[in-house]
Amino acid sequence: MEPGHYPFEETLKAIRAALPLNLANPKIGIVCGSGLSTLASHFTEKIEVPYDGLPGFVKSTVEGHKSAFAFGKLSGIPVVAMLGRFHPYEGYPMSKATYPIRVMKRLGVQSLLITNATGSLNPNIPVGTIVIIQDHLSLPSLTGMNPCLGPCIPPYPRFLPMSNAYSRRLRKLVFHAFYKLQTKLQMELPEIDSNTNTPYGAGPKIHPEAIQEGTYAYVSGPTYETPAEGRFLRNAGADVVGMSTIPEVIVAREEDMEVCVLSLVTNFVVIPQGYRSIREEVEAELAGNPLAAVQDAIVSHAEVLAVGKKKAELMRELIETVIPTI
Repeated sequence: MEPGHYPFEETLKAIRAALPLNLANPKIGIVCGSGLSTLASHFTEKIEVPYDGLPGFVKSTVEGHKSAFAFGKLSGIPVVAMLGRFHPYEGYPMSKATYPIRVMKRLGVQSLLITNATGSLNPNIPVGTIVIIQDHLSLPSLTGMNPCLGPCIPPYPRFLPMSNAYSRRLRKLVFHAFYKLQTKLQMELPEIDSNTNTPYGAGPKIHPEAIQEGTYAYVSGPTYETPAEGRFLRNAGADVVGMSTIPEVIVAREEDMEVCVLSLVTNFVVIPQGYRSIREEVEAELAGNPLAAVQDAIVSHAEVLAVGKKKAELMRELIETVIPTI
């Protein structure tokens, strides 16, 4: 699908044929990452439109991603959610991988909330944390895999600025929603313990550090990072790393949408302090004093999906709380 030859008219016609008028022009879009498609489970009046019936769309092939748009209302507000996204590592060109974002804009979306599952590069950002992205480092974009490559087609700018990619307004609203949610849950704690004069389970149910800010490193995948790559990205200033999102951010900004990214940390990137010397191991064995065996740590997609499922409820509540304020 060459730039300038997107089948927008056919796609929009197919989508609107499946929707009532009150859902056909959402102003807020949501992109659901690995294991986070359950965000749409609380939509009212929900209608799913499968990707395979939409001209210009491809199929999401990654476990944990559905392959449909979900239209409905969240907190009474019409929204659209991508239940599954497309990635270049699946073999799709950037134009295909980002086409749904351009379609969302033409449906009426002005503000885009993007979620993803990420690995933590920062030891101070543990598994389970939601990171509000304030900046990104995109090695693929810097080295020839940028969705803006190609002919410049008006009204798009030739040179798109990215220094303001992440909306300060939306990030502030997400933090306000977090503190509102935290206060609400604190108020819902059970009765006072007569022995200690404190509520049972005193203290907020959501730890203040459950949501942080950080920089996202985009890598093409689909391999997880080597220790040296993880160390490189950490030293370059990244806090979390993932294989999606940034092409969507770039295209959303090109389409003049306001963008906010929420990254759920599902694992730590394997970055050991140092390496056990194999020569030392062999010399110890030859000397009759073998060293204790070393088990190399690995990351699995099953681990990512498990944490995503566990924390999806918090992500849902956060997004549901912020939607009415946008």
